[in-house]
Amino acid sequence: MAKVKVKTHSGAKKRFKITGSGKVKYQHTNKRHRLTQKDTKRKRIARNAGVADSTNAPTIKKLVPYL
Repeated sequence: MAKVKVKTHSGAKKRFKITGSGKVKYQHTNKRHRLTQKDTKRKRIARNAGVADSTNAPTIKKLVPYL
């Protein structure tokens, strides 16, 4: 019998990427608009990509099985 395909979660595929080592990478929030009133430190931290916690990674990987 053929293997059943799993649908990818549309919202998750836009927000997460799986790295070569299997970690889940994402971009921080609060970098889109009204940047003049936000603190420079806050914007600088948001510039870098974040890595999802190991407790949340399996759940995210189920949402994006083919990335």
